[in-house]
Amino acid sequence: MTGSLAISPAARDALEQWLSHLRALDGAAEATVSAYARDVGRYLAFLAEYRGGAEGLAALATLPQADIRAYMAAESARGVSPRSTARRLSAVKGFTRWLADRQGADATAVLAARSPRYRRKLPRPLAEDAARAVLDGVGEDARDDWVGARDTAVVTLLYGCGLRISEALALTGAAHPLPDTLRITGKGGKQRMVPVLPAARAAVAAYVAACPHDLTPAAPLFRAVRGGPLSPRPVQAAMERLRHRLGLPATATPHALRHSFATHLLSAGGDLRAIQELLGHESLSTTQAYTAVDAARLMEVYDRAHPRA
Repeated sequence: MTGSLAISPAARDALEQWLSHLRALDGAAEATVSAYARDVGRYLAFLAEYRGGAEGLAALATLPQADIRAYMAAESARGVSPRSTARRLSAVKGFTRWLADRQGADATAVLAARSPRYRRKLPRPLAEDAARAVLDGVGEDARDDWVGARDTAVVTLLYGCGLRISEALALTGAAHPLPDTLRITGKGGKQRMVPVLPAARAAVAAYVAACPHDLTPAAPLFRAVRGGPLSPRPVQAAMERLRHRLGLPATATPHALRHSFATHLLSAGGDLRAIQELLGHESLSTTQAYTAVDAARLMEVYDRAHPRA
């Protein structure tokens, strides 16, 4: 990291304390903590180089906006996208807010810095008939019947319950038979209750009946061919084979099934707040992206029904 050696020991220690705070009190996932460590570390290294030396902690909390703008300009010059710069600035603000509270400093200038504008990528759900085709066909190319049943169970949980693939693969044998509602631990350790549809319960039961491995309560529910924990890759590969066979777009990934769950539920009149809870989104604004998808699909239907001359 350019200039990282110029970061003062005090700043480096403060960064480690903040990261520990995120782990212990906020329950942040280790991947999130690692990303924050990289982002804030780069920021501190930039400041040390830009300002000609390591800054004291109080100075870090009370930087002028010109310095923050210089940091974002440097990120842009390095080819960092506006979306990534916005994410990094969010990490910087989180660290600065924590630091200012400890130092009794006024961090208004840093916290008021505006993120670069960028166009949010809309979720890319499957059409309802395509989603059904995925559930019906994902297991057909499997090397063994039980593997096909396994892949079908996983994608049925993604589409039927709106789970992330990591959440589905984190289930243990204790989850079978699936109850009416599942307690899911999502990003940042946040827990939510998710209703289980009969189709998901039946798909998991069919997999368990066919699985040759001993599915003990404490062990992973979904297993790889050799019996170890199942990783996302085999499910992704099964989706790749299926989308080539069905002529689906490259966006037809396992995660697209979670998008499809939300979009189809919204189209059927689902409440946005309820969908937010089901998906485990921290912010309603994240869930609101599905309203844009729904509106875009409506306009496509309108354009087909009323073509322009």
